[in-house]
Amino acid sequence: MIAFRNVTLRRGPRALFSNASFTLYPTEKIGLVGPNGAGKTSLFSLLQGTLTVDLGDISIQAGHTLASVAQDVVALSRTTIEFVLDGDRKLRDIQAAITTAEKANNGALLGTLHADLEAIDGYAAPSRAARLLAGLGFSAEDIERPIAEYSGGWQRRLALAQALMSRSDILLLDEPTNHLDLDAVLWLEDWIKAYPGLLIVIAHDRDFLDRVVSRIISIEKECVESYTGNYSDFESQRALRIAQQQDAFSKQQRHIQHITDFVQRFKAKASKARQAQSRLRSLERIERILPAHADSPFSFSFMAPAKLPKPLLALDEAAFGYPQNVILSGVSVSISPGDRIGLLGRNGAGKSTFTRSLAGMQQLLAGQLTCAQDLNIGYFAQHSIEQLVTELSPIDHLRRLGGPTLRVAVEEEQRSFLGSFGFSKDRVFQPVGPFSGGEKARLILALLISQQPNLLLLDEPTNHLDLEMRHALGMALQEYTGALILVSHDRYLLRLVADQLWLVADGTVSPFDGDLDEYALWLKSVRSENSGTGSGVTAKRDDPRERKRIEAERRQRLSPLKVQIATYEKKLNLLTSEIALIASQLADPALYEASQRASLAALVAREGSLRRELTEVEDAWLEASERLARFSEGV
Repeated sequence: MIAFRNVTLRRGPRALFSNASFTLYPTEKIGLVGPNGAGKTSLFSLLQGTLTVDLGDISIQAGHTLASVAQDVVALSRTTIEFVLDGDRKLRDIQAAITTAEKANNGALLGTLHADLEAIDGYAAPSRAARLLAGLGFSAEDIERPIAEYSGGWQRRLALAQALMSRSDILLLDEPTNHLDLDAVLWLEDWIKAYPGLLIVIAHDRDFLDRVVSRIISIEKECVESYTGNYSDFESQRALRIAQQQDAFSKQQRHIQHITDFVQRFKAKASKARQAQSRLRSLERIERILPAHADSPFSFSFMAPAKLPKPLLALDEAAFGYPQNVILSGVSVSISPGDRIGLLGRNGAGKSTFTRSLAGMQQLLAGQLTCAQDLNIGYFAQHSIEQLVTELSPIDHLRRLGGPTLRVAVEEEQRSFLGSFGFSKDRVFQPVGPFSGGEKARLILALLISQQPNLLLLDEPTNHLDLEMRHALGMALQEYTGALILVSHDRYLLRLVADQLWLVADGTVSPFDGDLDEYALWLKSVRSENSGTGSGVTAKRDDPRERKRIEAERRQRLSPLKVQIATYEKKLNLLTSEIALIASQLADPALYEASQRASLAALVAREGSLRRELTEVEDAWLEASERLARFSEGV
């Protein structure tokens, strides 16, 4: 249990939050939200002991093990698997003691240490680490790869894997989804749901928060407030308060009327019917959540493109990739104004290669790409922020780029335009070098919008954006009249703006006949198929009859284990639910009154019994899962 009592934390003369009082209980899943700079990461630093409070007190129950994601990966000479195993400190301590005992030829101590290693299931640790790495998108070939060979984003994934490897009962995750693709995010959600300890996560992905947390701690305007429920529940509760303000209510109604007018104008036109239906579907969400963003500092829109030729571009039997590595082939698609496409696919399937080639950053290997004469592409790549000149200011970048926005080169108009992206006052004249990742991403979006593109290619545009900016981007994209291709792990943004989904898989691009929930099921089926095909399979698998025979044998062999695992998982869900229920009861302040001592003691004892049973069932589940993995590999 962690208790904050009247805590005040300052950074220089400014108070991040004042008189904060709240309690966090074991097994809770907490989402920590608030604007950039509100104090979320500083609160993590308080829990880690690297910052101290200015006023008040924080008490953390003794005997806990706290884990967090390392900010810097420094052990660059380590291999991937060894780096992840370093997260299990108890394992490493026993291994170090074994090495010392071996050098001293102390047989008695070695026997004890190996028993200790067996007790913590240390011999299975490499298998556990490998599963973590696979879930986060690493291949089997990456296991022995030196960390120095990875890019910064992949090193962040490694740091996350190391934190998940820890035997913690308190886990702090700061933006864990930022460098993940959608399939890794979905895997992480499942991992977090099974985590038995206290989780506190900072995230700007609302779908992720909705699926993994049951309570929101909000830091805003120097106040810390607790809300029961997930992020959508928090938005609704907060919106009720904000909607009472007339100016917020009026702003909401104007936006709703704008979309309603669009639907009324175009719903009868066949060419606009799909867009009208998309606006209708989004209207329910807007009516519910917009008041929660009525005081957002961001409000911008995409100017109408000067020309909208049809089609904007077309591909005929196109192949993408590199001379020695064809990634996609046989792609024949056409993109026209109004197309709003969400691009799905597993890590490494070719989504970025596809968008980069459409943007003209990479040549086709074969086939034909036909572009309209007036095609004007706006391309946001995952590493676009690295293209900014550190010595130049936001207004310097805007002036340097030029374009339709600057036909009237008036500084007041330029500053107003940049102000809608959060660059106000002297900030527009300051060099961008020290800017945060979020500020740089906002500037890239501003520069892109200033060019009035008629085709937007957005590859993970939200990685560095906070919730308010993501919401503003979603609202702006809804009204955008050009064509859009979006790659994003942010499912809320995909649902909000994409009318159709394309799947990049099996070496090509094709329409995906389903929604994002069905895509999640598709990913699970692919993982299941991959785990069920091992190195012992010969080329005979290409024969349909041989493939059916192998699959039948595999099902017969693995079926009992799968039933056993399903039974354990059902038991784990029941135990986790009961522990969560007790945690909510323990959160009631009335339970700590003198008259409730007997009830409190009974609840605490019951929770302890359930946690012990949970550990036993988890151990049995892990053992069965490892047997399943071993049998699968041997097929």
